Amino acid sequence: MTAELILRLFIAGVLGGLIGFEREFRSKEAGLRTHFLVALGSALFMIISQYGFDGLQAGRFDVSRVAAQVVTGIGFIGAGIIIFQKNSVRGLTTAAGLWVTAAIGMSCGGGMYILAAVTTVMVLIVLEVMHYALPQFGEKAVSITFSADSKENLAKVMDSFKARRLPVTSYSIKALENGRLLATIDVKVRHGEYTAAPGRILDEMEGIRLISIE
Repeated sequence: MTAELILRLFIAGVLGGLIGFEREFRSKEAGLRTHFLVALGSALFMIISQYGFDGLQAGRFDVSRVAAQVVTGIGFIGAGIIIFQKNSVRGLTTAAGLWVTAAIGMSCGGGMYILAAVTTVMVLIVLEVMHYALPQFGEKAVSITFSADSKENLAKVMDSFKARRLPVTSYSIKALENGRLLATIDVKVRHGEYTAAPGRILDEMEGIRLISIE
């Protein structure tokens, strides 16, 4: 029995590590170590839930609460990863990955190896497919900072973005000591052109100096 339980922990760590490696490779907030620990801990909690309270299941103790609390507890880790910045939500996919990694770990802890392995493969396929598909179909919020020599040229920049179907979601303008205007605008750009498209627009405008694109 001990060897079987160690195998469950080992498989949970390996499967969680595979998802974590993909996140690490994409330079996301939670990487290999985090996913490995989440899967390993979830598997251990599942084993404790199954075998740690022998003789108590028929009594007034509900041992399934140990496993149930894993689902709730993983939410705190996910909430710490998700941030709202510049009119876009970041870290949501990684948080969801941790959530499903916990489920994979619990599956391994329950001895459902095939189910855990299939889920891991599905997660990796979706993450990789979306990584290459989103640049073709998705949009990304981009923050562009530039300076303009007049309000008229600043207005022309805004009109150019609208004319090229790059919606401006928010903007801020600040007057500099040299008389120029410092502007920061947030626009939604297709992933594959999130630096090229705004850069081309600003290069065509007179009196505009590009500072950064994030």
